[in-house]
Amino acid sequence: MSSDAPETRTRILQTTLNLLEGGTERGVRMADIAKQAGITRQALYLHFSTRAELLIAATRHLDDLKAANDRLMPSRKAKSGVERLNAYIAAWTAYLPEIYGTAKALLAMKDTDQAAAIAWNERMQDMKEGCEAAINALSADKRLLPDYTPDQATDILWTMLSVRNWEQLTLECGWSQEKYTNTISRMAHRLLVSDEARVEGNART
Repeated sequence: MSSDAPETRTRILQTTLNLLEGGTERGVRMADIAKQAGITRQALYLHFSTRAELLIAATRHLDDLKAANDRLMPSRKAKSGVERLNAYIAAWTAYLPEIYGTAKALLAMKDTDQAAAIAWNERMQDMKEGCEAAINALSADKRLLPDYTPDQATDILWTMLSVRNWEQLTLECGWSQEKYTNTISRMAHRLLVSDEARVEGNART
């Protein structure tokens, strides 16, 4: 590749994000991306061998732009399971409105577009791993409600934090972001955290 390969790659990724956020499902074909990025399709395939690879890379590029790892650091450095749960919920719920344009496009495409489905599933699996880490920390502290196994609790938290639920409550029902975050946090505590932990969690919120 030429010496401007990193710049070209970044331009491709940003173009892909722009097309996804523009809401035009047809406009995320490789040909459309190449045209908008000002390169040939052959050049595009030198950087990304498949469309699924490109879509995954674009979502990771968005994470880099939004400093996702920095946002998750309080959760990763938490000293208790309750603290980790609180920090993860706070980080993810604040992140949702910033990535919604891209997420909405992938959701709209994934049922009929295998590459979009691969990209969506890969990123949602990453998010589920964050939920799992919070639940495992809670379980290690013996503060996970005994009604559920860690796997079941992870599934519950993962579902509660879904893009669709955020969309329904904030965009369809008109909830403020603050009300959404606070409600999800309270629900997570009531559903997943033992009474002892719930007192600690509520004291910190």
